Amino acid sequence: MIYYAVIDTNVFISALLSKNSDVATVKVMRAIFDGIIVPLYHSEILVEYNEVLHRDKFHFKEKSIQMVLTAIKKFGIEVFPQPSGEILVDMDDLIFYEVAMEKRDNDAYLVTGNQKHYPIRDFIVTPAEMMKIIQEGEDTDG
Repeated sequence: MIYYAVIDTNVFISALLSKNSDVATVKVMRAIFDGIIVPLYHSEILVEYNEVLHRDKFHFKEKSIQMVLTAIKKFGIEVFPQPSGEILVDMDDLIFYEVAMEKRDNDAYLVTGNQKHYPIRDFIVTPAEMMKIIQEGEDTDG
């Protein structure tokens, strides 16, 4: 089964910082490379990924940053959302929410480590919840 998801920047940060390949953020990133999660994006999201992942405090290698950006563009689908009118705690997060909303007909998710930045919706999930959804889908498929 394939899952459509907007991946919040904090998920990639956590995955790239992790030394443990068994954490949910790393599993989400691996699911993108494995074709299980199809990342949904907009040019504004790519700009944010690029800007945040290049922050000095993270010390990410350029190769790692480019791996993420290339995977999003290669395996993902660009989405041009309609304005939702939603007011969020951090309005910089609005594009992530609106891209997910635009693809709700495809059961799209928004995967984030900062759920408090978004309204409470069943499609806004943590990386661990996303991996549980995928696991349960595999269990019913098999």
